[in-house]
Amino acid sequence: MLKEIITAIQAYFQTHRFIIKHRLWKWILIPGLVYTILFCAGIWLFLKSSNYAIDFVLLKTGATEWMQKMQNSWLNWLMIFAQIILYLVLLLFYFSLFKYMFLIVGSPLFAYLSEKTEAIMEGHDFPFSFSQLIKDIIRGVRIALRNMLWQTVYAVSIFILAFIPVIGWITPLIALLVECYYLGFSMLDYSCERHKLSTSQSIAFIGKHRGLAIGNGLVFYMMHFIPLLGWVLAPGYAVIAATISLYGDKEGGVSAMVRQA
Repeated sequence: MLKEIITAIQAYFQTHRFIIKHRLWKWILIPGLVYTILFCAGIWLFLKSSNYAIDFVLLKTGATEWMQKMQNSWLNWLMIFAQIILYLVLLLFYFSLFKYMFLIVGSPLFAYLSEKTEAIMEGHDFPFSFSQLIKDIIRGVRIALRNMLWQTVYAVSIFILAFIPVIGWITPLIALLVECYYLGFSMLDYSCERHKLSTSQSIAFIGKHRGLAIGNGLVFYMMHFIPLLGWVLAPGYAVIAATISLYGDKEGGVSAMVRQA
């Protein structure tokens, strides 16, 4: 899996050169600007509501009242640390819901960008088909809803684990890995769908090569540490990098695995 994560990360560097060489900036900037606007709106909503959500949970569970009775500095420190952990887990959960809304809205453009990337790499065109575009949209929505359901199940489980001392400290890392996997999953599925893999085949294939999904999603989220520019570039780069990581090996590597799936 580590090798696949490295492959996915290296694909982002290849993506930058690929975009410059083939002048794909307009396909990067258009969805990127929409994503940035929605991302800023999502962050604002998170900042407005997250504190209320955490205070509500602590109050309903009786944790706040219990801490006030104990009057123990060590326990107070643990409570503050636990609140920070909950804050991070909740942030990833918010980000996850926002991500799926954007993936559903942007699925037609992402499918086209992935198709265009492979067409350039393979030296041939995929004929445009409106009926196929509709299928791509339906497929993208179904995958997004399916992944959102499973990720919500994992997120609730991780949120509960966050209340457990020591064990709860690693929950943000677990939540981040889950988030990276499902983001990368969506980006890789565009290529799987184009090569006639059914939804179940795509799930099985990406599950076997989860390193590609995790690596793709990891760089996507790391790009968010670059304000505005990183937010604008992240979606388009992720789509192209996912396609390159699958089909970049002309000797047959991952490309052959897709054809055999």
